Amino acid sequence: MLVSHELMKFKFNQSPLICFLFFKPNPNHQKYSSQINRAYMATSVVTPNPPSIEEDLNDDKLCSSISSFSLNETQNPPESVSVSSLDKEGRIERAWAHWKKLGEPKLIVAPMVDNSELPFRMLCRKYGATAAYTPMLHSRIFTETEKYRTTEFTTCKEDRPLFVQFCANNPDTLLEAAQVVAPHCDYVDINLGCPQRIARRGYYGAFLMDNLPLVKSLVEKLAQNLPVPVSCKIRVFPKLEDTLAYARMLEDAGCALLAVHGRTRDEKDGRKFRADWSAIKAVKDAVRIPVLANGNVRHMEDVKNCLKDTGVDGVLSAETLLENPALFAGFRTAEWIEGEEESTKVGGIDQGDLLVDYLKLCEKYPVPWRMIRSHVHKLLGDWFKIHPEVREDFNKQSILTFEFLYDMVNRLRDLGTTVPLYVKNTGLEVSANNDSENAVRDS
Repeated sequence: MLVSHELMKFKFNQSPLICFLFFKPNPNHQKYSSQINRAYMATSVVTPNPPSIEEDLNDDKLCSSISSFSLNETQNPPESVSVSSLDKEGRIERAWAHWKKLGEPKLIVAPMVDNSELPFRMLCRKYGATAAYTPMLHSRIFTETEKYRTTEFTTCKEDRPLFVQFCANNPDTLLEAAQVVAPHCDYVDINLGCPQRIARRGYYGAFLMDNLPLVKSLVEKLAQNLPVPVSCKIRVFPKLEDTLAYARMLEDAGCALLAVHGRTRDEKDGRKFRADWSAIKAVKDAVRIPVLANGNVRHMEDVKNCLKDTGVDGVLSAETLLENPALFAGFRTAEWIEGEEESTKVGGIDQGDLLVDYLKLCEKYPVPWRMIRSHVHKLLGDWFKIHPEVREDFNKQSILTFEFLYDMVNRLRDLGTTVPLYVKNTGLEVSANNDSENAVRDS
């Protein structure tokens, strides 16, 4: 197993404390169009230099020990290729050649903080996912803090194709972090879409939409210096023309793949706001690099419709996968069969089975217990509603063990609890990994 804390031999003088950047309001907050135009002409970038704060990492205790391993001693990455030395046609050809080399994966696990970690990625791959993102990693903390590196990024040889995502607002810091993971992934991804308060405070994610010259410099820095392609994950602007100009700017800066979340920065609630597939289609039509869609994917029929309606090259799913990691294998939760009961049937597995699979992967690929807790709540949420006393016992555990968790699943089954997953009686949704991808390709 390759582990990110294989960076043990990196020497840093900074104190091993996590530091966040405070958000500094931009006086031109709403001037999107002029920001985009200036991004093309920018020759220098000014970034905020806010104070840092300490963050407690006591919850990062691992569920078992992880052996250290030096990434840099085992890999000699190929020479970087300067974007400036290649014309645009060449860069586009390289972007597509790389995507095709990976098999053009269409069923992709989206980046989720504390939730798209290695065991969960491997669980989703078992049930149909053909590529995956890591959780968002903070580039500054990654370069400065050994404990963060050793717990937050792990991978293995089966964990490919893989996007490693960073948030950043400093090109040099981002490059330093990206160079460490580059030999162990297929894309280094820049998070330009996080809309949460922590991203505002840290001045990254979707809040860099107010500083497009900085965004351009981040992409150029990686594209000109990494041996693997750079990808970006964005949200849309309120105005379509601003979104299209943004996408073209990223492509010109060296972005080799673009994932588009079809909601604006202010549309945080996925259940309240539908993703705008028409905006994603417009981006796909406006650029020449591979484009992925994010938003409104709850089951495989949504995958099929999204690919058809937008013309994108792949589809990401996030929140739905947390409750149903077997989504890409054609399984649905009861919520998504309402009105279609006659065309569905019980699929033969339930969320308890998926949790047991996940726990076994956690024993093989250790992660912090806080991540495991989160997945237990997501996977057994409907079960806990039936037996809240079991949830209360779970929440009382200050220290978890695998034995306790396996026994808890058995206890729920002994109480007669099961919340099945369903499949449709159509040719579209199937249970085998390769068949899922082929069904989408043939649809």
